[in-house]
Amino acid sequence: MDKLMIIGNLGQDPEMRYTPSGKAVTNFSVASNRTWKGQDGEKHEQTVWYRISAWNRLAEICNEFLAKGRQVYIEGELRPDENGGPRVFTRNDGTPGASFEVTARTVQFLGGRNGGGNVPDAPDGPEEGGEIPF
Repeated sequence: MDKLMIIGNLGQDPEMRYTPSGKAVTNFSVASNRTWKGQDGEKHEQTVWYRISAWNRLAEICNEFLAKGRQVYIEGELRPDENGGPRVFTRNDGTPGASFEVTARTVQFLGGRNGGGNVPDAPDGPEEGGEIPF
């Protein structure tokens, strides 16, 4: 089992859908930023993007209260591709990119709309072997 903890900001408004079996799933992207000074004294910055999926009641709550720019804390599980790595793709400008897919188990809203708040742990995620509908 793995557990990933992310603090970041939503890059877009969440999108909620329902699976054919009626389970709610909400997808959104989160960016985490890191800054540091190198040995040369120069400031460096790195942004890592994550694609988050929340399921069932957690999906409904995230869809209702989250919006682009909102800061969140997420605990979840990394969902690798079939080779065990991130999803690799080519951007519109031709440069390579990768995204990390995460199934959220806990979401805490930080700042923003009505202050922060905890959302309870999600008891279950996608159906075994099921696809995440991005």
